[in-house]
Amino acid sequence: MSLSFPAPLRKPTRAELAAAVDLVVPDLIAPGLRVLFCGINPGLYTAAIGHHFGRPGNRFWPALYGAGFTPRLFAPWEEQALLPLGYGITNMVQRTTATAAELHADEYVAGGQRLHGVVARYRPRVVAFLGIGAYRTAFGRPRAVLGLQPERLSESALWLLPSPSGLNANHQLADLVALLRDLREWVDG
Repeated sequence: MSLSFPAPLRKPTRAELAAAVDLVVPDLIAPGLRVLFCGINPGLYTAAIGHHFGRPGNRFWPALYGAGFTPRLFAPWEEQALLPLGYGITNMVQRTTATAAELHADEYVAGGQRLHGVVARYRPRVVAFLGIGAYRTAFGRPRAVLGLQPERLSESALWLLPSPSGLNANHQLADLVALLRDLREWVDG
C-alpha cells in the first residue's frame, strides 16, 4: 500500500506562503456527516494551496486511507470526495499560522465556542479532534486522553486523536492509522 500522494502541479512560492497568513481555508462540511474531523488550524502551506492538511509531510490523508476511511489515498486537492463518504473537515481556529505554537489559549477557547454552533447546525455523529492539546485548552479538559470522550458537543460524540502534523514526533504514521481505525470501527459498529 502506497501512502504518499503526488505533489501538486506547483508548490507555493515564498511570496504565496507569506501571503497565506491572511487566507482562510473554508470548512468542508454538510449536514448529518458520520465524522467531522477538526484540525487545530491551517498552516501556511495548506492555506496557500487552499486545501485541508495540504502540506506534503502531513499524515492526515495517508492515515485516513490506512485506517479504511477512504477507498484509496486521496490527495488534499481531492478533499471534496470525502463528503459523499460522510466525512468533513473544519478547524478549531481558523487563523492561519506557520505552526500551531503561534496560537493563544483564548483563540482555542473562542474556536471551541464557534464549534458549538457549527456542530449544533450540522449535527455530525462524531467530531474527531486532531490535536489533543488544542482540545484540552479549548474545552477546559486538561486530563482528556485519546479516544472517545465522556462528554458530547451538542448531540455529537467527541473523539480525540493526535495531530497528524509532520511536526508531531510523539505519534508515527502507524500510530495514527491504528487510532483512526479505532474511530472508524466505532463509527461503523
